[in-house]
Amino acid sequence: MSEKIYTREEVQGIADSIRRQILGIALKTGGCYLAQACSSAEIIAALYTRILNLGPSAGLWDAIPFPGVPGPDNMDYPRGSAYHGIPAPDKDRFFVSCCHYASVIYCALAATGRLSPGALEKFNVDGWNMEMIGAEHSPGFENTAGSLGQTVSIAAGTAQARKWKGDTGLVYCLMGDGELQEGQTWECVQTASYYKLDNFIMVIDANGQQVEGAIRDQTLLEPLEARFASFGAACVVCDGHDIEAVAQACGTRHPGQPLAVICRTKGYTGIPPLKKRWPYLHFIRISETERPKYQKIYDEMGENAGEDGKEYA
Repeated sequence: MSEKIYTREEVQGIADSIRRQILGIALKTGGCYLAQACSSAEIIAALYTRILNLGPSAGLWDAIPFPGVPGPDNMDYPRGSAYHGIPAPDKDRFFVSCCHYASVIYCALAATGRLSPGALEKFNVDGWNMEMIGAEHSPGFENTAGSLGQTVSIAAGTAQARKWKGDTGLVYCLMGDGELQEGQTWECVQTASYYKLDNFIMVIDANGQQVEGAIRDQTLLEPLEARFASFGAACVVCDGHDIEAVAQACGTRHPGQPLAVICRTKGYTGIPPLKKRWPYLHFIRISETERPKYQKIYDEMGENAGEDGKEYA
């Protein structure tokens, strides 16, 4: 949890600002991962303000140029994990598997004083670290996710190492429900259960959608609660748009077991016109004919927050 005590209204304000800022990015660029912001805003706001026990940011305040893919002569670049503080035995670690949620992470870091709000001006600009798909050099990212399903294994391995060392800090991994189709995910859950990694918490944004549309039209995942339980994990389900419910769910006791927190969400929360596009919400493009409708929503969001409506549009 943050050293600052946030009221529920303040946390909700952060979630609302995340949606507005990313809608602004979509208006500015013509498209982005907007639905992911709509579904996960409360989850990520709650993580950074109510749940994660992080040290002060050790990351740079502003966006910085990134010289390219790491190689033998390029290994000294600042790591994205620095924005979560210097690793310590009593502090939590936070892994982001759904790397296309990067814009949401950046907005949350800015809202909680870990990154300059102005850094978002470099979002998805070539040659800078504020990439649309987060990697280990992007603010808030421990690792390059690669194929979905890999980060959860990295996080579980970190949890196992920390348990062996006697660290009291927890390991959290943010995931999307689409990646639960990966077999590696369930191998990881099974292994984490076998090793009784009760310092390991998976937080799933269960918005029911993926690139091809609705998950239910692609493969069988449900019932997720029973599936996680069958692999040996403790599991709790909550309304992912209820900040208190998310925080309470992440605090569920689970001795001797990893914990899966399934946050049921909708990818059009806060931006009603997106509902007509469901379930094809993976990447939202705003056409010129649609722009006035979304601009109006953006402006109204600013009025409700007491802002001037000029932030990114």
